[in-house]
Amino acid sequence: MNYILFDGNVRNQLLPFTFTRPVADIRIGILTIREKWEKMLGFTTTTVTEDYLSDAFPMVEMDANILINASFIPSENLVGLIKGLSENQAIFYKDEPLAFYTTEGQEVDFESYDITEYSYDDVLRIEHSWDIFSKNHLAIERDFELLTKGRSSQPIPEKTVAFNEAQIFIEEGATLPLCSLNATDGPIYIGKHAEIMEGAMIRGPFALCEDATVKMAAKIYGGTTIGPHSKVGGEVNNSVLFGYSNKGHDGFLGNSVIGEWCNLGADTNNSNLKNNYAEVRLWDYETEGFARTGLQFCGLMMGDHSKCGINTMFNTGTVVGVSANIFGSGFPRNFIPSFSWGGSGGMTTYLTKKAFEVAKVVMSRRGIDFSETDAKILEHVFEESAKWRRS
Repeated sequence: MNYILFDGNVRNQLLPFTFTRPVADIRIGILTIREKWEKMLGFTTTTVTEDYLSDAFPMVEMDANILINASFIPSENLVGLIKGLSENQAIFYKDEPLAFYTTEGQEVDFESYDITEYSYDDVLRIEHSWDIFSKNHLAIERDFELLTKGRSSQPIPEKTVAFNEAQIFIEEGATLPLCSLNATDGPIYIGKHAEIMEGAMIRGPFALCEDATVKMAAKIYGGTTIGPHSKVGGEVNNSVLFGYSNKGHDGFLGNSVIGEWCNLGADTNNSNLKNNYAEVRLWDYETEGFARTGLQFCGLMMGDHSKCGINTMFNTGTVVGVSANIFGSGFPRNFIPSFSWGGSGGMTTYLTKKAFEVAKVVMSRRGIDFSETDAKILEHVFEESAKWRRS
């Protein structure tokens, strides 16, 4: 069977992260959504997404296909139902297609389908950008079970303090001398060749992905994921770094999501709670206004390739687009469009020529080329976001 993941109707609610990737390639928990589906299905997947992303994330259609809504996190119940789908059958969740069978070239008309309503209570879905951090603790727990079932952890080093060792899993090549791991409230996963430096204190649920680093004396609270090849120091609470991003120094990051290839300067801090304890509103790209989150705690949403200078201060519920460069004193506005340059004193346009020069240098340090495909995606984002820079 050929499995295809599609963005669904929540794609715009997951911006700025879906400016540069399909919904399927968002990281929540330990793995990306695509990695979860592929591991549980036992097959690779392709993607239906925006046209400008299709060169980087192509779709492969075969004679028989099952399309899956990528905003849903797989469970054993859901995967079992999907594997059992046959021609003209679909699974719906609250009047929305969750998965359906289709043949090559078929025009899908759900009125002619045999539809099963998904009725299990194990639904885990990301519909808004803030779901990525607010549901991350649940996703870590699911991924921990998926990745460690039937396997044995590497031993915990003798001088590392560990609580609830059964919920701590260390992959091959990881180093973690003289640190504290507390898995009382949730599992702790340490990926291959990851490093936790001396004096760091970790509380679960927590995921440190492959080749990522927690620096000395860092304080990491539950519900946090440090994506591959990322470095984190200071204080972090209930946040997700997708990968290849750095918060290498002191400063607070809380209830936040940071994309790939981002860098937070030394002593960068974000507020995650309003002074009046009111509900946080967050910029909504679809309505072009500020949406109610239902959350009292909500911090920083930062898209791929964005950076900020030392001592940057972000207000509660700030959204930063793709490839923005923020610096200077004071609080910048709580919506910073993609390719913006500046801070609280005002913003100008960060031209693609300069932004691409930085991206090439940053990515080459990790042995990755900034490709023509990458440039075309960012050029599209530059044009699409121009209306917000002008306003």
